Amino acid sequence: MNVSNKQQQAWLMLAIGAIALTVTLSMSAQVQTETTTTSGPATAEVKVDRATVVLVDGNDLVVKTQGGKLVHFANVPESARATVDGQQLGIHDLKPGMTLERTITTTTTPQTITTVKSVTGTVWYVNPPSSVILTLEDGTNQQFKIPDGQKFNIDGQMVDAWGLKKGMKVSATKVVEVPETIVEQQKQVAGSMPPPDPPADLPLLIVVVLSAQPDLAEGPPAEVASATLPRTASPLPLIGILGAITLLSGLGLRALRLRAARVRT
Repeated sequence: MNVSNKQQQAWLMLAIGAIALTVTLSMSAQVQTETTTTSGPATAEVKVDRATVVLVDGNDLVVKTQGGKLVHFANVPESARATVDGQQLGIHDLKPGMTLERTITTTTTPQTITTVKSVTGTVWYVNPPSSVILTLEDGTNQQFKIPDGQKFNIDGQMVDAWGLKKGMKVSATKVVEVPETIVEQQKQVAGSMPPPDPPADLPLLIVVVLSAQPDLAEGPPAEVASATLPRTASPLPLIGILGAITLLSGLGLRALRLRAARVRT
């Protein structure tokens, strides 16, 4: 009894394996799809932006571009790094006056995704030119939409949907090419420290030179001493001049009186 049970289990396992293999083959025999990707030559574009740090407030950054425009970067992530003088600085390490340089490298790669679908079966029903029902190798029927311009291989000859007849064994291949563009960006931020502050203006040094004043007790200055002249002249010439002036004044008054008397007579 035990031997028979083991044999039954063995046959059951073999049957299950055979069924699984049949299902796998039938699924693979229905429609086979193969996809390949072909890449073309890549092109790179490099853009460099320069700006000066104006304000750092928490994770907010305000910079001034070379054109004088203020740009606000909100919620700068903690992982963001800038290479300044060989050091990796985060958002909280930036200081006003620092010069930042951001290099953006954009790489564009054209790709073509080619999908090849192939199917093999026997024509069971055809509705040209739109659809066909094929009996596949697993015995199931499956309907397929016929693309415009689709050709079928029948015994080495290529025919369109109108050439299909019931019972014909056909194989068809559909090739679809889809162009795509892959764009990748790499950003790198570098910077430099602000220039050193100019030296402070030095205070003016005023030098006052004081000269010693002469001691008045030693004698009067030269100007004061020379102002007093010796009295050597006589007052007689001055008295004579005054007398002459008085005499001339009297004569002048007399002449005026005589002229006034003549006018009256």
